Amino acid sequence: MRILIINPNTTATMTEAIGTAAAKAASAGTTILAVNPDQGPASIQGAEDGEAALPGLYAVFDRHMSAGHSFDAVIIACFDDTGLGELRARCEVPLTGIGEAAYLLAAEKATPFSVVTTLAVSIPVLEHNIRAYGLLPQCARVRASEIPVLDLEQHPDRALARIGAEIADAIRTDRCGSIVLGCAGMADMALILENTYSLPVIEGVSAAVAWCEREVTARMAKTDMA
Repeated sequence: MRILIINPNTTATMTEAIGTAAAKAASAGTTILAVNPDQGPASIQGAEDGEAALPGLYAVFDRHMSAGHSFDAVIIACFDDTGLGELRARCEVPLTGIGEAAYLLAAEKATPFSVVTTLAVSIPVLEHNIRAYGLLPQCARVRASEIPVLDLEQHPDRALARIGAEIADAIRTDRCGSIVLGCAGMADMALILENTYSLPVIEGVSAAVAWCEREVTARMAKTDMA
């Protein structure tokens, strides 16, 4: 199975980290290709950045899904699920975003879930998506850690501490059963935070890989039965 992961921002180091996290989560026999556009915002924080990222995202998708390339599933590695609806309508293989996959997994594991994202400017986008996915009743709250996306790489210890403090407050005041980390750049923090706070902490990269593997396997089984 081959999964294409598109990071809609242009930060190559983040794309590399996403690819590494995805490869760790993937089953034996699944290969990962993580790519990003050459032009667009360096990070996606809010609706304006998401809109600015669309041309580059669509160009990368078209290039890698054209004739001569073969992928069994596609992941959009932005927690805002940037361009998800448009690309899903154009895609013949299973396609998800890391936000959608994380919310669905959280709804299965323990509800209500609280989301801890980066900046407050992202909250309206995430709340809109959760509502569109029909999961608003399962979501206690979307919270901002006020850590910029690029600080997750540049100041990881400070970011981890701030995100952890927000999780502690969520447990105390939201009465949540699980936490969803609202940025692809937080993928490496999930296990540390889960062990620290003793509740499920879900990050979207591994959730999306698992979703893709299930969907592709299910489609293959239907084809074999036909």
